Amino acid sequence: MRPEDARSLGFGAWDFDLETRQMYWSETTRKLFGVAADQPVTLDSFLSLLSEGDRAPVETAIEHARLQGSGFDMSFKVSDGATAGEQWIRVLAGIVPDGAGEPRYLRGIALDINQEKQLEEALRTRERHLRSILDTVPDAMIVIDGQGSIQFFSTAAERLFGFTEQEAIGMNVRELMPEPDRSRHDSYLARYHASRERHIIGIGRIVTGRRRDGTTFPMHLSIGEMQSGGQPYFTGFAHDLTEHQQTQARLRELQSELVHVSRLTAMGEMASALAHELNQPLAAISNYMKGSRRLLAGSDDPNTAKIENAMDRAAEQAIRAGQIIRRLRDFVSRGESEKRVESLSKLIEEAGALGLAGAREQNVQLRFNLNPEADLVLVDRVQIQQVLVNLFRNALEAMAQSSRRELIASNRKVGDDLIEIAVSDTGTGFHEDVMPNLFKTFFTTKDTGMGVGLSISRSIIEAHGGRMWAENNDAGGATFRFTLPAAPDEG
Repeated sequence: MRPEDARSLGFGAWDFDLETRQMYWSETTRKLFGVAADQPVTLDSFLSLLSEGDRAPVETAIEHARLQGSGFDMSFKVSDGATAGEQWIRVLAGIVPDGAGEPRYLRGIALDINQEKQLEEALRTRERHLRSILDTVPDAMIVIDGQGSIQFFSTAAERLFGFTEQEAIGMNVRELMPEPDRSRHDSYLARYHASRERHIIGIGRIVTGRRRDGTTFPMHLSIGEMQSGGQPYFTGFAHDLTEHQQTQARLRELQSELVHVSRLTAMGEMASALAHELNQPLAAISNYMKGSRRLLAGSDDPNTAKIENAMDRAAEQAIRAGQIIRRLRDFVSRGESEKRVESLSKLIEEAGALGLAGAREQNVQLRFNLNPEADLVLVDRVQIQQVLVNLFRNALEAMAQSSRRELIASNRKVGDDLIEIAVSDTGTGFHEDVMPNLFKTFFTTKDTGMGVGLSISRSIIEAHGGRMWAENNDAGGATFRFTLPAAPDEG
């Protein structure tokens, strides 16, 4: 090969006399190391060009080649004295014996491997970047081969299943499953390889996972398939549903409480309204009985005494019925409840989970503009959530036909001891003739409504020492406002 060809390929020749310790470098080799053409090269001057960490290994490799009669292959960076700056060089060498067959020369080539090292570093950087991304993905990521052996186990998977990456790599993925899937998984894979019929790949479903300690938990599993080197690999993403199911259970419990209290409150409100309406006719019956008895006072009818006695008893029963109804009304209107310091934002969040179910599907934009400085209130949690759920559901119904659907819940301090909550929508609002009757029992603007929701809500708020009212807003919808007592300052 001509010297110019070697230069164009980026490698040069070198020769090291093991006896004289002198070195010969070709023009290309000198350029690679940044050594002038007239500068003599010895082993010591060569080693001085290397970084401190590379000098001892290179010297050891040369000595080993001399003693064993073998060659060596090493890569290193030259020192800052090189004309090309930081230069990666690969050196390959072999032993050349003298006439007696003893090792005399170490002869080889030096190659420019800067580009390869840059590509390696870029690849390592991308691998580190990818690993950092995978380490921060909240869902567990697991890669298995076609036999079910785990090839990759993310940091989230370590936290979720309790195995370290070193323990998991090479383990069969069935170890992460409870029975019966644990025993059946190998047959699942074999069946898929044979039929290519997908039961979970690309679909995702809720399954049960098994931790290292043997405990199980619900998770949503999504699986994708890829090919590498002609071999199939499967990537699974597992999302722990434990907290989700606990939240759902808590919401079901809360919904049950709200339904129970709502029924009791509705019954109380209806009983109070009926008591108010029935008291008047009962009082009238009693008065008519007393008047009729006076008319009979001068009668000569032999049955007068019996009639008067019957009328007296009827009047007494009418009065007794009125007293029973008044006691019933007093009982249901006392509004006795257990009031505690509660977080308003938490109440709204939980009530929203119940009252605003389906809002996203209806393209309703939800905005909770809550002031943390007006958060703590002294209330009965379930009763106030009942009010909020009722207002949220009314708002969704009011916006059902609106082109713009936006619901806003906000709060603010009004004085030192009250907090005002507002729930606004972009529905149809109210006509002026509706406003005076809005909170009356049995008044409703809905075709199927009972007319007790807002009446109950106002009763609850008033029982808490606040007030409730409604108004039309600038967006064309309605805004309901109510006040609650602020929690006393602990300081």
